[in-house]
Amino acid sequence: MLSPTVIKAYEEILIEELQLAMGCTEPIAIAYGASILRDVLEGFPTDIVVKLSGNIIKNVKSVIVPSTGGMHGIQAAVCAGIVAGQPQKRLEVLSVLTKYDQQTIANYLTTVNLVVEELNSPCTFDLYLEATLGKNVACVRISEDHTNVVYVKLNGKDCSQQYLSSGAIATANQSADRSLLTVEDIVTFANTANLDRIKPYLLRQIELNMAIANEGLVNYYGAAIGQLLYKDGKADLTGKAKAFAAAGSDARMSGCELPVCIISGSGNQGITTCVPVVVFANEMGVDEDKLLRALVVADLVTIHQKTGIGCLSAYCGAISAGCGCGAGICYLQGGDYHDVAHTVVNAVAILSGTICDGAKPSCAAKIAMAVEAGIMGCEMAQTKRQFFDGDGIVTKGVENTIKNVGLLAREGMSETDKKIISIMLGKEK
Repeated sequence: MLSPTVIKAYEEILIEELQLAMGCTEPIAIAYGASILRDVLEGFPTDIVVKLSGNIIKNVKSVIVPSTGGMHGIQAAVCAGIVAGQPQKRLEVLSVLTKYDQQTIANYLTTVNLVVEELNSPCTFDLYLEATLGKNVACVRISEDHTNVVYVKLNGKDCSQQYLSSGAIATANQSADRSLLTVEDIVTFANTANLDRIKPYLLRQIELNMAIANEGLVNYYGAAIGQLLYKDGKADLTGKAKAFAAAGSDARMSGCELPVCIISGSGNQGITTCVPVVVFANEMGVDEDKLLRALVVADLVTIHQKTGIGCLSAYCGAISAGCGCGAGICYLQGGDYHDVAHTVVNAVAILSGTICDGAKPSCAAKIAMAVEAGIMGCEMAQTKRQFFDGDGIVTKGVENTIKNVGLLAREGMSETDKKIISIMLGKEK
């Protein structure tokens, strides 16, 4: 039996993680910060300085910002956030924009004096925005997480409290203890938990992430990887799981205005974790309770892996989510803790080390491969096939293997991350 402390922590982790976002979360975090600046200054700034950690620049460079009429990049995200205002919407801040705002954004982009600089920070997710309107200067700092506002200032005076009390920013010390996560306890929690408290979040996750997946299959976005894999509905079950997940990313990376339910601060990871589990559940005809418990496994396994990796890195987060969806599918098909643990280890061994070179249309293809790795890891576990201690980064015990992945991504790939960013910024000649 799990202790009440663990049960409460797992519920809080899911509630904290399963938040909504419209568009890729890095440009939306910038837009969120910009919306705070407009609110503080009570108008459109004439001058804006944007300082961003390299990983944020990497993830904003190529992705389309929703509700901008197809614009992409940092400047578009900033201007869209200023025009939107309403910081209480947080990562849904651009949902208030209409097609009539697109020209306002375009016009503002041509008149504002906007400077973008790389921020030298030990934190992979770190952004600072400063804006001027008349004699007033406002600034906002968001660090460690997409909505973790460190401070808001006007003319040097801290005014964070008024935004905290209004709900426009969250407290930085709300985070549930993710160190309590283990694969064994995750499976036990899924088996025994009273789902009443977290059920609304799980149902919302299913509804929104399946909606954007269907949108990506119906309409042409990006490279249309999902449509390629779906084969007009003729794909097998694994192919459909890959297709639906990829289609959600196709749409999201190319400016689709539908919201998604994120995991580990990422919509792509939220889609990858959830959608294949739902596709399998629908095919199997399982009841809602079984689906929700399988989704708990998928979500928490993904979060568990990402905890050791960190918010942003050179390690593609879709890989962790692919392992998570494989674990959820294994549970859905009757797998116990040992089966789920072997699924995770097997999947980790297949694709670990896939690089993240920013948010863009090719993310959909990486997601498809991550889902395939998760499903292969599950099939291996079901047929008593496995990778063993000493096979590359795999070591004895699922928790030790997950720790190795964290070390690889956080420390081993740190120089890789710097080189990727340098290449993407055109510094390599």
